[in-house]
Amino acid sequence: MNWFMSTTTFKSRAVLRTIEAGSSAMCITCDEQVKFKAKVKMQQVVCNVYVDGKWDRVEHYHHECYETAGAPYGEPVANVPTRVTTAA
Repeated sequence: MNWFMSTTTFKSRAVLRTIEAGSSAMCITCDEQVKFKAKVKMQQVVCNVYVDGKWDRVEHYHHECYETAGAPYGEPVANVPTRVTTAA
């Protein structure tokens, strides 16, 4: 008998992130690479897509392309990186 059942239903969401060197993701909207540019701090939207409450895929967009697409997974949340520090 399984006494633990999760009632959490996951839904798709969007996160705004800085494009990092070595990125090889392709933009879902324009089908071009989401590329790092050294002199320009570009941003991308990364979306975790859930279908029927189960994770299905990750989609990458240029920030401008995501807006042009009508923000299909809602307003992107700013990514706040967590930094782990250790005592010396």
